[in-house]
Amino acid sequence: MSNIDIDKPRYDQSTYTGRAKHFLQLTNPLNILATNKQLDEAKHIVDEFRKTRKLPPGYDEDKLWASKYLYDSAYHPDTGEKMFVLGRMAAQAPMNTIITGCMITFYKTTRATVFWQWVNQTFNAAVNYTNRSGDAPLSMTQLVASYCAACGGALTTALYLNSKVKNMKNPLYARLVPFAAVCGANFINIPMMRSGEIINGTPVFTADGDRIGDSRHAAVYGITLVCLSRVLMAVPGMTLTPVLTNAALRRGILGARAVAPFQLALVGLCVTFATPMCCALFEQRASLPVGSLDSHLKEVVEKKYDNVKEVYFNKGL
Repeated sequence: MSNIDIDKPRYDQSTYTGRAKHFLQLTNPLNILATNKQLDEAKHIVDEFRKTRKLPPGYDEDKLWASKYLYDSAYHPDTGEKMFVLGRMAAQAPMNTIITGCMITFYKTTRATVFWQWVNQTFNAAVNYTNRSGDAPLSMTQLVASYCAACGGALTTALYLNSKVKNMKNPLYARLVPFAAVCGANFINIPMMRSGEIINGTPVFTADGDRIGDSRHAAVYGITLVCLSRVLMAVPGMTLTPVLTNAALRRGILGARAVAPFQLALVGLCVTFATPMCCALFEQRASLPVGSLDSHLKEVVEKKYDNVKEVYFNKGL
């Protein structure tokens, strides 16, 4: 019998370093290249190990954990369903490299602004829905309404800011509009795409894994943490890149034709590391004091779990 506990992350999640190591493997862009056969095999290995607690033939601890991280990158932690490939966190680096690079390159015309903000919010909506917390489904009506509100908020923010900076002398302000629009849109897109959790609550558990019920307060708290980490995730690529591009153009280091490839390369570098680093800012298995729970859940805890001081839940990504 093996004493490896694959139901917990391999690295200590109480430290930032441990969380960073965890998310570096979970968000590895190479994970999206795995075939369905490889994902099914990883799932089989994980399921069998959970049942038998024995390493499969030909497997050592490192190989088992590689299968577990591949499994975790593709299967939802609450529902166990295989996630849409572009909605997985492993797709963040390559997709955001392309989308962010285009947003900060093609920002001068209204048509380009609308198109790339729409593409970005459509992608973000897919990511936010795919990585939602809990196991309650979101109705098609809620999904469409949330998507329209998220896209509308992002486009309105971007167009409004563009109109304000159009006549400013410093071109850097215009280059930073996509970042400001993305920041504002994140606080619309994420709550809207996860509105089912806000309305119905997200599952909360004791430290031993007993499900207490569904908490709306936990959902709001978890979504707030995700909004903050997503905004910070966008900071390096969407601020450092325009600043360096503007400086390079002003000094004549970059020619007009080199701007797009330079920005794509820099955004790609930033996003690849910013994704796991910002995911690691907060524990995915978040905690909430019992005193901050919804009133009906406080009563449940007082009656059944009088020694419990905190509850735990998956905040999503």
